[in-house]
Amino acid sequence: METHNEFNVESLPQKKWWDQRYVCEMNGFWTLPEFVPYTVRVLNEFKPLPSDVILASFPKTGTTWLKSLLPSIIWRSSKESSSLVNHHPHDLVRYLEFPGSPPWLSSSSPNGELISSSSSSGGNHHHDEEITDPTRRRIFATHLPYQHLENKLDANKPCRVVYITRNPKDTLVSMWHFVNKTKGPEEHDWQLEDAQNTFCSGIFPFGPYYDHVMGFKKASLEKPHNIFFITYEELMTDPIVHVKRLAEFLGCPFADDQEESVLEVEKIVKSCSFESMTSQEVNKSEDFTSWTPVAYNAFFRKGGIGDHKNYLDANTIKRIDALTREKFHAAGFMYGI
Repeated sequence: METHNEFNVESLPQKKWWDQRYVCEMNGFWTLPEFVPYTVRVLNEFKPLPSDVILASFPKTGTTWLKSLLPSIIWRSSKESSSLVNHHPHDLVRYLEFPGSPPWLSSSSPNGELISSSSSSGGNHHHDEEITDPTRRRIFATHLPYQHLENKLDANKPCRVVYITRNPKDTLVSMWHFVNKTKGPEEHDWQLEDAQNTFCSGIFPFGPYYDHVMGFKKASLEKPHNIFFITYEELMTDPIVHVKRLAEFLGCPFADDQEESVLEVEKIVKSCSFESMTSQEVNKSEDFTSWTPVAYNAFFRKGGIGDHKNYLDANTIKRIDALTREKFHAAGFMYGI
């Protein structure tokens, strides 16, 4: 593959997905043109460390929630509470493939300060060593599919990946709201019917959704020690249980003392809850993140389950459920209906 400086976006197949917005096809998946050179750079240059944690997800499936939970779990011995109070989750955990300087050259510490790549890789530690200081563990996010990252994640000593997915109908509705909330003044509303059609066809940013989910689902079954797969609904239904599971997977389990452990987990769950996060001034702000002109407050809407019932008609639900049976159920993943 060409380097990021040489790659010609115009050489990729393009299709319109909304208004005057186009997506480009890269090896079976669609992405926004502005992300292409950064994606190529990730695939060419990013070298994950064994101590790295990567949060992978399809857009609007619970990414912001996990961006608050993962630092709180991993960096809990530091100042995770003040980090969440003073820093938006998307600034604490940056995307690998989004515009801007590559986050693996600098990453956030628990107190929101930037640490250099040499510090975040443990100073004099070799790349094949685990980092025991949790404040030096790097946490990144990505919407790239497993099919793109497979070579990166299949190293001899791979990093840990946490993948979250969400009911396809809720994912669609959440994305539809998000686009209309963040569109420019000159852009037309994204009609729900058009959103449904692009979602089902797969011509959707980082889509097709079903291929994206199944790539990580299958990989998690093959490599459960390296890939943690969870659904938004599981996490919403019993966050205490799954935060404990996440901590164990990440190699930073809670204390053996039952009472102390419960209190610590409850504290993290509460501080990362939708109610708590939306009460923080930084998350109410109309300021922009450093990597995209989207207001901080645009990343929070309802945070619930089943909201699609308020927007999708019976025929649309039937259509998406049929696709879910074909793509998920037929492959043995009984989810999404």
